[in-house]
Amino acid sequence: MASSGNPGAGHEYPAVEVSWLQRDVLLFAVSIGATVDELNYIYELHPKFAAFPTYPIILPFKKTSAEVVDFYAANSSGRDEIPGVPKLDSKRVVDGERIMTFFKPIPTTSAGRRFESRSKILGVWDKGKPGTVLETQTDLVDAESGEIYTRVIGSGFFIGQGGWGGPKGPKNAAYPPPEGVKPDVTHEHVTTAETAHLYRLNGDYNPLHATPEPGKAMGFGGAIMHGLYSWNSTAHNLVRLLGGGDPSSIREFGARFASPVKSGDTLVTQAWRMPNTQDAEGFEEIRFITSVKGGKVCLSNGRAKVRVAASGGASKL
Repeated sequence: MASSGNPGAGHEYPAVEVSWLQRDVLLFAVSIGATVDELNYIYELHPKFAAFPTYPIILPFKKTSAEVVDFYAANSSGRDEIPGVPKLDSKRVVDGERIMTFFKPIPTTSAGRRFESRSKILGVWDKGKPGTVLETQTDLVDAESGEIYTRVIGSGFFIGQGGWGGPKGPKNAAYPPPEGVKPDVTHEHVTTAETAHLYRLNGDYNPLHATPEPGKAMGFGGAIMHGLYSWNSTAHNLVRLLGGGDPSSIREFGARFASPVKSGDTLVTQAWRMPNTQDAEGFEEIRFITSVKGGKVCLSNGRAKVRVAASGGASKL
């Protein structure tokens, strides 16, 4: 049921079956920067082999396919038809913000089990001429038991598709880093011209990240990196540098996509441990920003809940 204040709120999409193999979690870990110092993520016979916690973010794109997916066809088959909202063009959409909560560690393969991605709309916000924001909740669910493994609250920005008379939406909460305080961690992460081509093999085959034409049409001047690449690689760096590489060291992770990244850019993440935020289980609030070296912030509003390891908080690695 849609609410009177927001015509799209509450609209549920049909559940989508998703699946993955050990090969998929190995590829994902390598594609976001895991190294040979982290064999628990990139070697399937390691005694502590685990999927990196943010892996489920890729499953709504991948679904059950082991082959290349037609991104535009897969994302325009009824999912852009929302009661009370004009049809949105999925060829002109970029990520807005994602925050992920980790309830249970996912298995390294879904073989022998049935998982579903279940999504519903939280809000559709008309931002006028710049575009429309679509906010969704997506849960990874064991279809047999009903257990929720991860939840993602995310938004997509449909460029130039506003002005249809919808609600403007609430003001988003801000999570700035502390003023005048040096970061506890500063880390540089180098990408190459092929980084996006490796990352897209996880199942996110948006042509925007592979060939120049879509990016030129959207005003980016050419191909850009997946926003979720920067998001996932930053999550990996926080787990490695603060959480001691332990997949159970992170409970929440989120950030806003502030500006595009080009292949070959170097990403610089700065993270701050927020004082007096540790809970009974040892998780504390981390705030962070990721920037293009010598350029703009690409991930803003960064916040996470991390159980910091004894070795966490090195000044620069």
